Amino acid sequence: MKYVDEFRDGELAATLAVAIAREADTGRDYAFMEFCGGHTHAISRYGVTDLLPANVRMIHGPGCPVCVLPVGRIDMAIGLALARPEVIICTYGDCLRVPASGGLSMLKAKARGADIRMVYSAADALALAQANLGREVVFFAIGFETTTPPTALVLRAAREQGLGNFSVICNHVLTPSAISSILESPEVRRLGTVPLDGFVGPAHVSTVIGSRPYEFFAEEYRKPVVIAGFEPLDVMQAIRMLIRQVNQGRAEVENEFSRAVSREGNLKAQALVAETFELRRSFEWRGLREVPYSALRIRPPFARWDAETRFDLTYQPVPDNKACECGAILRGVRRPTDCKLFGTVCTPENPMGSCMVSSEGACAAHYNYGRFRDVPLKVETMETST
Repeated sequence: MKYVDEFRDGELAATLAVAIAREADTGRDYAFMEFCGGHTHAISRYGVTDLLPANVRMIHGPGCPVCVLPVGRIDMAIGLALARPEVIICTYGDCLRVPASGGLSMLKAKARGADIRMVYSAADALALAQANLGREVVFFAIGFETTTPPTALVLRAAREQGLGNFSVICNHVLTPSAISSILESPEVRRLGTVPLDGFVGPAHVSTVIGSRPYEFFAEEYRKPVVIAGFEPLDVMQAIRMLIRQVNQGRAEVENEFSRAVSREGNLKAQALVAETFELRRSFEWRGLREVPYSALRIRPPFARWDAETRFDLTYQPVPDNKACECGAILRGVRRPTDCKLFGTVCTPENPMGSCMVSSEGACAAHYNYGRFRDVPLKVETMETST
């Protein structure tokens, strides 16, 4: 399959691994953060770290939207569903399993009688409202810049149709703000930090926002960014490009994923989002605490379809499980195996923290592909696991 099979070629991976080892300076260590959860998943699935030299370390970032969703936002949706029987809450499947307060999750609240349903897209939520005009349908929207345009589309469609029984709880967050927080927020001093030599920039997000927003990090923080696709050879090539930049003392934005990402991004999608959403002054991220101007809210012309306004919902921050290391893992300060709950109490079947819920979460990826076991992985795995 074009742009898939050729980016999973085991022989090419072995050749690229030799090239990376040759270019990596044995006299120094390299630490690169892959921000996107899709990259974390690919690195674990294909054993990319097993092909890297010992002095090249990959650090998982907060690039999984399910993982960074704070408990209080989930509590908000659960509380609405339990208090208002006429309300149908719909959201993506992974959100249903994220642990909330009182031992609940959306899935467990559904078992208690709340009408909470899984949908595959924002369009599915709109269709549900159209088919249930006697009920209030609330779409619990999450995601980075990738999933924001579809939410904007259904909000615009609801306004055009005068669909009065549809509304959205908006949890859309912004990638550049999270990167800034990792580099400079007060939480760095509290939780500690790791030396970062550069970032593997997200793929899907960048198809929307382009590569331009990352130029600030290269210029201001002197951190190179290489935008990469999600296939294993994409990631390995991006790592090689980052090593070259570090060795040469450069800090630039480079685009390995040029087959899908441009500098300007998708201008039509950006215009749609700007028409529908505006910046929130502050928003809580799991692991990052309050991050200023890091999320979106629905603009006043669409207030009729803003569930937080419509149902007078109030956000209350809730602390994470004290034994769970999700916050530190999302910052790259801890690894999944540093958490005492990992692989024992906390598994994908019984997640105690958000990092174990989504397949893109660092803990789930680490667990599902056996990265916590000291078992060497052969290059051929790339061919046999596809």
